[in-house]
Amino acid sequence: MVKLNDDGFFDEKPLLEIIYQDEFLVAVNKPSGLFVHKSFMDKHEIYFALQLLRDQIGQYVYPLHRLDRPTSGVLLFALDSDTARLMGEAFTNKTIQKTYFAITRGHMSGSGVVDYALKEKLDKIGDKFANPNKDPQSAQTHYEVMNTAIINEKVGKYDSVRYSLVKLLPVTGRRHQIRRHLAHLRHPIIGDINYGDNKQNPFFHQYFGFKRLMLHAYALQFNHPITKELICVNAKFDEQWTTTLNKLNWHV
Repeated sequence: MVKLNDDGFFDEKPLLEIIYQDEFLVAVNKPSGLFVHKSFMDKHEIYFALQLLRDQIGQYVYPLHRLDRPTSGVLLFALDSDTARLMGEAFTNKTIQKTYFAITRGHMSGSGVVDYALKEKLDKIGDKFANPNKDPQSAQTHYEVMNTAIINEKVGKYDSVRYSLVKLLPVTGRRHQIRRHLAHLRHPIIGDINYGDNKQNPFFHQYFGFKRLMLHAYALQFNHPITKELICVNAKFDEQWTTTLNKLNWHV
């Protein structure tokens, strides 16, 4: 596993784990810290999933969706423009089921749906021509609490630290949707520097020995655009996730 250095960059060129491939589609297990493609957000970054995969398999690839840089997990590409178009329609029509796992602050319980419209997040450079006054967009995320844990360590005014393991199925695909929806519930994802807890995040780093967003795109399920076969692509948890799950005595 190629890891990020203290400055948040890869010391070595990552080798992407290919978890599904046929003549039309290819999927990888994207590591946390890797951009999907070149971005205005960080001009110093030299590795991107799109270019890495293109070089790895020796052909052009078409990204079908996006994952935030700190999010790990399933990332799907098409190998030709017709497949890209068909899969784009499937994403637009919400016929692709996405499954994520997150570790959140505090004890959540049960299951439900977060139905909370989100104002579009705009990049100052990349979205400089977008309308900043656009109305909030409809956004829904199903959630199910899989497990909880307590660490008997004092953080701030609390005598213990509480975590929840949450399974998430987003219906829509707004920018930072899962992160913003969980923050809306007052259970932000651990390691989230934008919407998270500035006391819990440093504790997690100290206790577990690494610093990252604990959000993983675990699976994509869809009907193959050409063969019509039901496809389910799963991305295994990486070493940091596995270490955390074992330490909290959680099983997925």
